[in-house]
Parts: sequence; C-alpha cells; structure tokens
Amino acid sequence: MSLIHHTFVIERSYPKSPATVFDAFADPAKKRLWYAESRNHTVEEYSSDFRVDGEERFQYRFREGTPFPGVAITSAGVYEEIIPGGRIIMASRMALGGNLISVTLVTFEFLPSDTGTTLVCTHQAAFSEQSDGPERREAGWQTLFDNLSNYLEHV
Repeated sequence: MSLIHHTFVIERSYPKSPATVFDAFADPAKKRLWYAESRNHTVEEYSSDFRVDGEERFQYRFREGTPFPGVAITSAGVYEEIIPGGRIIMASRMALGGNLISVTLVTFEFLPSDTGTTLVCTHQAAFSEQSDGPERREAGWQTLFDNLSNYLEHV
C-alpha cells in the first residue's frame, strides 16, 4: 500500500480577538456548532476533553447525495499542546468505513492582528491510498473555517 505525505497551511482572518476565536475551539459545545454539525452528515458522536492529553472524538454518517452515502467517518485525536489564546496542537487518526485513511498533526495558531485574529492552521498528514486525499481534506478545512466565520459573526 502506498502513502501520500502532504502538508498544507491555511491562513484566515477573523474580526474577533484571539481569545474569542480560541474559545470557539476550546468550548466543546461551541466547537460542535461550527465543526461537527453539517447538512452533509448526521453526527452520531462528538466529544472533546479540551486539555493536554485529552481526546476529541467524532463519528459522522454521510447522508444521501454525498460521495459516501451511509458510510461512517470516525476520528480520534489527542490534544498535545494547548497555550490559551495562542496555540493548539493535535494528533489524530481518521477512518472511513472502518478503514484508516489518515494520520495527522494539526497546529492552530491564534495571532493578534490589527483587525482581530489571524488563524494559521498547519496540517501535516500521511494519507492512505483509500483516503479522501490531500485536496479534499484541504477543501474540507476551508469549509470548516467558513463555518467558523459564520459562527463568529453571531458571538
């Protein structure tokens, strides 16, 4: 089996303080709103123990009209480093239909800017040949950061 190693960086600006943007990641109820909920899948499990060595877990089942209708996608990650208002580092693994598709290291940096916060996400992964691949994963994060923007407009 072959692996694809890939790294991408996404930068987004939000007109909120680093503490507010960080809180959208730190509070499990808030994160679920922009990160887990979607019209494309049903959330079967979402939990986040936001502390170093704490776990974040989810399981979604894709709805009809998606590339994988009825198939479950699961993820289990560990918070490796948390600097309040500054940085989060997570390591995680993801499976699609019970098959491992990726192992990742993701770093989120919350940098103060003149207009609020610059969020820098660095995503490093090893993708299996059965995976959704780097392009789809990056597009997924872009959508999640759009969701975060919509969420932050209301806080």
